[in-house]
Amino acid sequence: MKGFKSIVFAGLMLTAGACNDFEEMNVNPNNPLLPNTASLFTGAIRTVGTMNSQVGPAGFNITPALYVQQFGDVTYIEDSRYKTINFSYNGLYSGPLVNLQAIIDQNTNENTKASVAIYGSNNNQIAIARILKAYIYQWMTDRWGDIPYSQALKGDQNFSPAFDKQQDIYNDLFKEWKEAAAQFDNGATVQGDILLSGNVARWKKFAASLRMIAALRLSKVDPAKGKAEFASALADGVLASNADNVRYTFLADANNENPLYTNYVRSNRKDFAVSNTFVDYLKKVNDPRLTYMAAPNQKGEYVGVPYGVFPAAGPAQNFSLAASTVAAQAAPVNIMTYAQVQFAQAEAAKLGWITGTPKTLYESGVKASLQQWMGANYTDAAYNTYIAQPDVAYDDAKAIEQISTQRWIALFFQGTEAWSEWRRTGFPVLRPAASTLNGGTAIPRRLAYPVSTEGTLNTENYNAVIARQGKDDPYTRVWWDKP
Repeated sequence: MKGFKSIVFAGLMLTAGACNDFEEMNVNPNNPLLPNTASLFTGAIRTVGTMNSQVGPAGFNITPALYVQQFGDVTYIEDSRYKTINFSYNGLYSGPLVNLQAIIDQNTNENTKASVAIYGSNNNQIAIARILKAYIYQWMTDRWGDIPYSQALKGDQNFSPAFDKQQDIYNDLFKEWKEAAAQFDNGATVQGDILLSGNVARWKKFAASLRMIAALRLSKVDPAKGKAEFASALADGVLASNADNVRYTFLADANNENPLYTNYVRSNRKDFAVSNTFVDYLKKVNDPRLTYMAAPNQKGEYVGVPYGVFPAAGPAQNFSLAASTVAAQAAPVNIMTYAQVQFAQAEAAKLGWITGTPKTLYESGVKASLQQWMGANYTDAAYNTYIAQPDVAYDDAKAIEQISTQRWIALFFQGTEAWSEWRRTGFPVLRPAASTLNGGTAIPRRLAYPVSTEGTLNTENYNAVIARQGKDDPYTRVWWDKP
C-alpha cells in the first residue's frame, strides 16, 4: 500500500539510529542520522491544522462540512451531491502518524533517548506524541470505521496490516489519552510544539477533553462504558474557559496560510460558500454569530448558496462566503473548544451520566460559543436576547435536539466533528441533496476506503473488513453510529 510503504524510510532511520558502532561510521555532523524531533512535531501538527481546515475537491475538512450543510458548493455542484465515494487516508499514515511514532520510538530507545532529550524531556515528548497520535486515529476511525491500527506503522515489518474493529480502537484510545496525560513530568519543555507551546497543563486538559468527547460517541452503542469514561475524563480536568480553546493558528505566509484564504483569494476559485441551510437557520433565530461566520454578498446581504442544487444557482458573488473570522490568511482553525465541552456536559447531564443541570450547562455552552465567535463585540445583552427566543430557550422535552443544534452551529467549519455529532444524534434534521451522484438517496454516513491501495495491495485484509463491517460504501454505519 502506498500509505504504508512510505513509512519504510522512517523504519530505516530508526534502524540506523539503533546502531551501536557509531565510531566506525563516517558521520557527517551536518547530516544527522536521527530526525530532529522538534521538526517532526511541527510537521505533524501542521497536518493536524490542515486536516481540520482543508478545502477543495475531496478536501479533508470541507467534505463533512458539506454533509452537515454548513457549506455548499458554488460552481461545480458535485461535492454537495456526494460524488466522491472513496477517500484516501494514506498520507496520514505516511506523514503525521509515522512522525509521531518516530518521536515515541526515539524517546524510548535507550540508544537514542539521550540524544533527542535536547528537544524536551523524553516523557513530555512521548506524552504529547501519544495524545496527538490518538487524536488522529480517532479522527480517522470516525470517518472510515474499522482501520489499520495495531499492525500499522510497522515499517518494512508489515506492509499489509489488518483492520482493527472501531470498538477496539476506541478502547485503546481511552487508555492512550489517560496514560499519556499521566506521563508528563517536570522536565524540559517540548520544542516544535506549535499547537500548545509545550504547556503541560493545557495538554492534559486537551487529553481529558478528547476522552470526554469520545466517551459521548458511545451514548447509543455502549452507554455504560461511555458514562464511566465521561465521568473519569471530567474528573481529570477538561477545558474550563475559552482561554483553553485548542486552535491551530495559520500565518500571513503563503507557505502556511488558511486553506479557505488560498481558495478564495490566492486561487480565486471560491468553490464553497456557506449553505442556505445554515444561513437561513441562523437568520430564523436572529443568531448574532451569523456575521462572524458568513460574509455579506455583493449586495451586502447574507444569502446562503442553495444546497446541492444543480445547475449552479449563480456566481459566488451572489452568496455569502465564509467570514474573515475563518477565511482570513492567518485565521485560526478550531480543534477543541470550551463551548463544545459544555455542550457535551449538557448532553451527559440529560442522559444521567453526570450530576449537573442540563439547562445550566446548555446555556453555558451557548454563551461560550457567542463569546468565542463575537470576541470583543460580545455583550450579555446580546446573549440574553438570543437565549430568550422560543427556538433557543431550553426546553427539557427537546433537550437533545436543542443541544445538538447549538453544537452544530458552534462547530462551524469543524467538519468532521460536526458530521460525527450529527450522525450520532440525528440533529439537526437535514434533508439530503435532491439529486445525488453516488447512487444513494441519503446523506453519507462514512467514507469508503482508498480502494486503489487497500483493495489492490491489501486485498485479503480489505475483503475481511468488508465482510465484518459491511459494504464499502457511504451508507454502512460505523460501530458507534446506531439509529
